[in-house]
Amino acid sequence: MDLEKLSKIVKVNFKGGSQNLQVEPLPGDASNRRYYRLFLENGFGSSMVLMELSDPENFKASEEEVTGKPSRIQELPFVNIQKFLTRNGIGVPEIFHYEKSEGLIFLEDLGDQTLEHEIAKCSSSSLESLYLKAVDELLRLQSCGSDPSQGSCLAFERVFDTPLLMWEFDHFLEFGIEARIGMKIKNSDREKIRGFFFQISDQLSQEPRCFTHRDFHSRNLMIHQSRVRVIDFQDALQGPCLYDLASLLRDSYVSLPNDLIQQLLDYFLKRKEESSKPILDPLHFRERFDLMSIQRNLKAAGRFIYISEVKKNPRFIPFVAPTLGYVKENLCRYPSLTPLFQLLKPYIREFQDS
Repeated sequence: MDLEKLSKIVKVNFKGGSQNLQVEPLPGDASNRRYYRLFLENGFGSSMVLMELSDPENFKASEEEVTGKPSRIQELPFVNIQKFLTRNGIGVPEIFHYEKSEGLIFLEDLGDQTLEHEIAKCSSSSLESLYLKAVDELLRLQSCGSDPSQGSCLAFERVFDTPLLMWEFDHFLEFGIEARIGMKIKNSDREKIRGFFFQISDQLSQEPRCFTHRDFHSRNLMIHQSRVRVIDFQDALQGPCLYDLASLLRDSYVSLPNDLIQQLLDYFLKRKEESSKPILDPLHFRERFDLMSIQRNLKAAGRFIYISEVKKNPRFIPFVAPTLGYVKENLCRYPSLTPLFQLLKPYIREFQDS
């Protein structure tokens, strides 16, 4: 961070704010973006957050090749989607200023209290209350619809379809298995595994689509002034309504009791019914939720290992085993998925104690 250049930008855009400017680096996420907390003076509150952008990493660049038609929007996804969500009353951070030439975005400071942090110190009754709030915010997010009269939103130009679901499955095979164990999957096994993955992807891609955050979990939900606030939304698209729900309830960073998961699923269905949305049979809904969780969790496990192997950041490795534990639980729940479990078992050590 060039502090002299930053001070000049602050001086121009935040009158007097550059006086005694203090900059505190913040922990990053799994991306190449960097974050800082700025302490300014003269009426700008105690602080704001600075996001320093970077060029798209290869992971995202290759991923976007299969999301559908190219966007007509010539605007940074974070800025474009933030405007859309703000118009729809979603709790996202305010953008105070975007210094486009330098790739710097000055944001409202939502503090450090993520849902993950809040959970660590709350009681079981508070846990339920927190997750009901999170599900309510997700339902509000999913109710957001495109309104061209207010400007196009990039999320409605991109689709989470079978090719993208399969891309994420293949990403797991490449990194979650082959890079992790240092050997290739047998060609015969790979063909059969991908056949099962395609069946799952095809079923999920037929689910009703809605606005999908794509990373709606406890580290991207802030608890700020008693409200759930949403961050890291720049990859939003149109996807199965179960994707974000699986991200939230089968979270790699927080393990929820199974009875609470079922209670929250029931609550989600009830709220959908109240809003006159088409309702699935509860058993069918649970099956699709579990299939979505399998896909989402395998993608996450592969992503964690990718970050370690390619980006040389092992910070997420401790979350691989519990994430694969979810997959094992769901594969073992359904007899129709037993053959897939048996195919994966020789390659995944978390599956080999059964």
